[in-house]
Amino acid sequence: AFWLAVFGVLLRILRYFRGVEELGPLLAGKLLGLVLLSFISILVLSNVITALSSFFLAKDLDLLVASPVDWLRLYLAKLGETLLHSSWMVALMCVPILAAYGLIYRGGLLFLPVAVATLVPMLTLPAVVGSALTLVLVNVFPARRTRDLLSLIALGAAAGVILLFRLIRPEQLARPEGFRNLIDFITVLRTPTSPFLPSEWAAKAIMSYLRGPFDLLPLALLWTTAAGFVTLGALLHRALFATGFTKAQEGAERFVRGGLWRWTIGRVLAPLPVAKREFVLKDVKLFFRDTTQWSQLILLAALVVVYLFNIKALPLFRGEQVPFFYVTLVSFLNLGLSGFVLASIAARFIFPAVSLEGRQMWLLRSSPLDLRALLWSKYWVGTIPLLVLALLLTGLTNVLLKASAFMMVVSLATICALTLAIAALALGFGALYPQFETENAAQIPTSFGGLVFMMATIALLALVIVLLAGPVYAYLRSVNEGLPVTVNGWMVAAFTGAAAICAAATVISLRIGLRKMESFEF
Repeated sequence: AFWLAVFGVLLRILRYFRGVEELGPLLAGKLLGLVLLSFISILVLSNVITALSSFFLAKDLDLLVASPVDWLRLYLAKLGETLLHSSWMVALMCVPILAAYGLIYRGGLLFLPVAVATLVPMLTLPAVVGSALTLVLVNVFPARRTRDLLSLIALGAAAGVILLFRLIRPEQLARPEGFRNLIDFITVLRTPTSPFLPSEWAAKAIMSYLRGPFDLLPLALLWTTAAGFVTLGALLHRALFATGFTKAQEGAERFVRGGLWRWTIGRVLAPLPVAKREFVLKDVKLFFRDTTQWSQLILLAALVVVYLFNIKALPLFRGEQVPFFYVTLVSFLNLGLSGFVLASIAARFIFPAVSLEGRQMWLLRSSPLDLRALLWSKYWVGTIPLLVLALLLTGLTNVLLKASAFMMVVSLATICALTLAIAALALGFGALYPQFETENAAQIPTSFGGLVFMMATIALLALVIVLLAGPVYAYLRSVNEGLPVTVNGWMVAAFTGAAAICAAATVISLRIGLRKMESFEF
């Protein structure tokens, strides 16, 4: 459903662009370049974090490093593993985008191999750069101080994202009135963001094939640059991997946080029963001890920054005044987009919660401890931060959109109910499809259970949005026609139905998860 939505929206945009002589193809090429550039910027950060697990923290490395495996084969295997785990989502997102371009510009059967030949080297480059950056930083930082390592990456990523968007200024393409004349606007469209960016090469290769004549130079630049980077990355791996791997085997820092945890979180949780309090402390400690878990907060921060920046860049309050109807419509649709963001975060952090217990689950299962307390702690440890983020994200976007008080109340109430339901779905499906043998927590959301969870969440979001569409439309019609806004029976029924669906999804998911946990056998 999400793919179809992306495909449908982009199809309408490209069809409109194609109807504009001269400017249409330039706008389509610029849009493709910006999309690919955003993918590459996210992939570099994602590959840095994934490479840390693949090259230095994976459990199979002890056997591989000790065995007579050629260093080049080891590097290529781990590079391929990093590329697969960090880039599969971006590759899937490219499918509806490139399909829309191929359909509008009549790419034909040969467009598929051209698109694949363009994407493979483009996805390889951030994987090599991310792996090399991880290799260098692991050698610079002593022992397994990955906390300091990823803190540095977080600062660099935040600065890089802000600088990147300030340099690109994509919002200027939505405000042609800001240019002195049409020639300046066309000049900006014709000028690449940077002639040295792989995203520009990929966009130029695809657009030159679709519009003709096909220019092989961008494709050659992509493949030769990717081959050169892989070669340099292999040489760097040969020189630094042994030292970095040795440092990664050293003990962690000696600072003991037991007292700190007790004095901070322990005091906050003091009113809770002993079992629930200890389960919560255990989950919080394990989360911050596992680098593959808490380091994903960096990706979350980048995602939120990009999301808020995109809302800020919407040309709703610049130039010609946009009617109140469309502003409120964007605010309502933003509710669904926020739900997608929360679902992806829940898949990363809440869905793996049961699987991360690993082989220790048999001990909890056979002990006299109440599994309800375990499920309760895992649910609220994941839900409370997610709820805070949901309220901040929805509130800030509504402020940026200058939404009315009615939409603010509806959005905040709906996002609260959706957050509780999404967290319960993530925990329930995580218990239904456990991955106790998985070494890397980042791989758990990509399993079959993670896919089923995302499909169920999309169905929940669609159902709630459809139910709320009627009352919101009635409110908009009353405001547009200057009539008083009245609350009638069917509006109350729609809001009650949406709340009941979210409550049912929450309760049923938690009960199914509890029954599944009680039936675990080892």
